[in-house]
This record gives sequence, C-alpha cells and structure tokens, in this order.
Amino acid sequence: MSEPEVKEFVRKLRSTFSGLEAMACPTISIVDGPALGGGCELALCTDFRVSTRGAIFGLPETGLAIIPGAGGTQRLPRLIGVAKAKELIFTGDRLSADEAQSIGLANYVEEDFEKATEKALSLADKIGEKGPIAIRAAKRAIQYGIDLDLEAGLALEDECYKMIIDTEDRLEGLKAFSEKRKPVYQGK
Repeated sequence: MSEPEVKEFVRKLRSTFSGLEAMACPTISIVDGPALGGGCELALCTDFRVSTRGAIFGLPETGLAIIPGAGGTQRLPRLIGVAKAKELIFTGDRLSADEAQSIGLANYVEEDFEKATEKALSLADKIGEKGPIAIRAAKRAIQYGIDLDLEAGLALEDECYKMIIDTEDRLEGLKAFSEKRKPVYQGK
C-alpha cells in the first residue's frame, strides 16, 4: 500500500474497532489461535475475552518498525496496566492463553473452541438475565468513567444511575426481589 493508503486503512480500522468498543451492549470475543497485532487489538475492543488453550496473544508490530495502530497502545495499558503493556509492546512478546489470563488480558481459558463458545454463551446468558437498561448504564459508567478523576467519575455514575430511576425494569427488579422470584425485564 502507498503511504496515503496505509493512513486511510489504519484510520478505518481504528474507527471500526472503536465502533465495536462503543457498542452499548456487552461484547464477548472468542480467541482461538493466534491473536497477534490487529487480532489482539480487535479482542481488546470487547468487554470479555474467552480464549481456547491454544490461543496466542501479542502485539508484535515494533518488530516491523511500526506500532499497534488500531488502539492497542491505548487499550492494552488500560486493561493490564502501563508497565506490563509497555513490556509486551516494546518486546513484541507473545503470551499463551494462561499467561494472558494471569495478567487480565483473557477473562477465561477453555480447552477448545466448543468449550470456549459454551463459556461465552453462558456468560452472555447470565448478563442477559439482568436489566438491559442497567447493563447499558453500567457499561457507560465504567467505559467512560475510567479515564476521569474520581469526582468526575462519580458524577458520570450519578448521570448513568439517573437513566434507570424511571424505568419499569427497576420497579420490576425491586418487586421481584421482595416477592423472592426471578425478574422479567422488558428493557423499559
């Protein structure tokens, strides 16, 4: 690709990945095999990463005299901490699934793709039982509050909490709790 083509490609890739990250609903990726460079950056955009035992994670771009350009330099340190992210990006080291899980890059490690899919679906089902408006509000508070100072983060949390006060789901949740039954949320 020419230099202008590279710039346009990276811009579109970053925009696509940011769109995935900004989705209001929780997202889950399954990593089965190598997630190196862009594949790792794509997984970083999701809320949860379920990995198979044979998965490999890494951002090897510096070995090609480039840097992760689709958000890896920003998302990885926010997820695993600055020092460890610097180590992985500067060295280009690859991590096994278990190593990725030990530093918080992978949430779960399963033996194979079938079990990883079952785990991802189980996680999605568990989240799906919760109030959908509350889940969206919680994701917003976490996602956008993490980079704020505590006072501003608490103000964002308050703003997000106010989004659920007048919902039918909140009343259903409280009623179900008092009646000792499972709530039935409608997203209203």
